[in-house]
Amino acid sequence: MDLFEYQVKEWFGKIGIPVLPSQIIDHPTELKRLKISYPIVLKSQVHSEGRARAGGVRFVETTIDAIAAAQNIFNLPIQGELPEVLLAEAKYEAEQEFYLAVVLDTAVCRPVLLGCQEADIDWESAGEKMQHVVVEQEFSPYYARRLALKMGLQGALMQSLSSVVEKMYELFVEKDLDLVEINPLAVSASGQVMALNGNVSVNERAIGRHPDVTQMAQKIVNRHLYSETSGILGDWDGIELQGRIGILGNGAGSVMATLDLVANAGGKPGVCLNLRHASPIDVSPTTLGVRLEKALNNLSTDKSIPVILINFLGSIPQSEEVVEVIKNFVQTHNNENKQQSLRSNGNKRRDGNFPRLVVRLAGSEFDPLRADLAMLKTQNDTSIIVMENLDEAVAEAVRLAKLSTHKRL
Repeated sequence: MDLFEYQVKEWFGKIGIPVLPSQIIDHPTELKRLKISYPIVLKSQVHSEGRARAGGVRFVETTIDAIAAAQNIFNLPIQGELPEVLLAEAKYEAEQEFYLAVVLDTAVCRPVLLGCQEADIDWESAGEKMQHVVVEQEFSPYYARRLALKMGLQGALMQSLSSVVEKMYELFVEKDLDLVEINPLAVSASGQVMALNGNVSVNERAIGRHPDVTQMAQKIVNRHLYSETSGILGDWDGIELQGRIGILGNGAGSVMATLDLVANAGGKPGVCLNLRHASPIDVSPTTLGVRLEKALNNLSTDKSIPVILINFLGSIPQSEEVVEVIKNFVQTHNNENKQQSLRSNGNKRRDGNFPRLVVRLAGSEFDPLRADLAMLKTQNDTSIIVMENLDEAVAEAVRLAKLSTHKRL
């Protein structure tokens, strides 16, 4: 669960990370009673990225300009999301800007400290510029100083940045977080550091252990109730759009990247689910295969989704189980259709709601399994599309979705 910036800043301030004076604005007229001195910056409070480029961040110097800007921002959807509140914050003159983060690395099951001397970093070349320190044992200030030294800092600035990293780690542990990010951490001409923007991602399994986080989660649920007619998402980690291509992945980043690729290829993403983790309300552990089986069965009941695009990459311990689940899913629907055909005395019937499957499997563990999966055929003699290249899989899913639309017409 990701927090809004104003919530992140509240946590930062309480734990001792420097933040600017700010005020939450839920209507433009509230700017007439602003307690912060101008000039200020108005920020749209949405989860979508790229708000500055979209016009969701505006610098203003007078009340009249602030009210006009706020009216525009409140009515500006960013990737389909409208803000319910804005954050008004004092303007800050920065001479330097850094990127800092504490993230849970699931590959090594340890927290990792990240730092870069560029705030607006290009992630294509992040590996060359991003410094990291793995917290291998109990945390101590040594880890924070080590990160600052690897970033090439020294003197008072090294101490200031190390202190911020220590507070970030304290928050990371205290709130059971997956990510604490400051981007940017600004440094003024006098050497004062300031967290100008921050991101926090809460581990969903820890929500119930923190009453304040539970209240935040409940508000999010109340704002974004899923439609009663579909109800597919429930407590899944995912998003529900109105398109015709269901997307299943084994990581939040891969799911979002697949969604973007589908949209860029002219397709319309529908329900998108991250199957890497179980639902926060699951009381017993589940495997990726079990979650995949449940997701396929749920999506196949939605008549508006004729195509399901599965994108699994990386190391998957249960690779054989994943392939077996897909095979069983196809076989189960084939058997159901045979029974329907017998009951109808051999008359042709529509192939239920069985969607076309496009499966992208990337990773050496899938090499011996792709060919076996590609041999599968549905009751109406259509093959399962199995690919290793994501762009090709996306193009095929979009083509099949458009083809199904034409058939309906």
